[in-house]
Amino acid sequence: MQSYQRHQRVESLIQAELNKIILRELEFDGALVTITAVEVQKDLDYALIKFSVLPSGKKEAVLELFQKTQRRLKHLLADQIEIKPMPELRFEIDEGPEKAAAVEKVFIEIEKEEKNG
Repeated sequence: MQSYQRHQRVESLIQAELNKIILRELEFDGALVTITAVEVQKDLDYALIKFSVLPSGKKEAVLELFQKTQRRLKHLLADQIEIKPMPELRFEIDEGPEKAAAVEKVFIEIEKEEKNG
């Protein structure tokens, strides 16, 4: 039970600190980027960092930037939090928010159609 709680704390800590670091250190040309989730392997081998991008057309460019700066981000993260070993960072686009927005749009359209008869 205790290792599970530690595992959750590590994920939360990485997410919070990484959001601060990217806000301070990286420039996303006209895009809003948010770390939406962090999944850390039990052995701390790597952390899967999921992120969302608005507008969604810039998500591939953001992924490329994360991949280019992965080592630097890991180093900056290690300066902020003491985790041994610091996991390797792997980045993945989180399609969840975009899918949720699309579903919401469909519901809004259905609602309009029902009101209009």
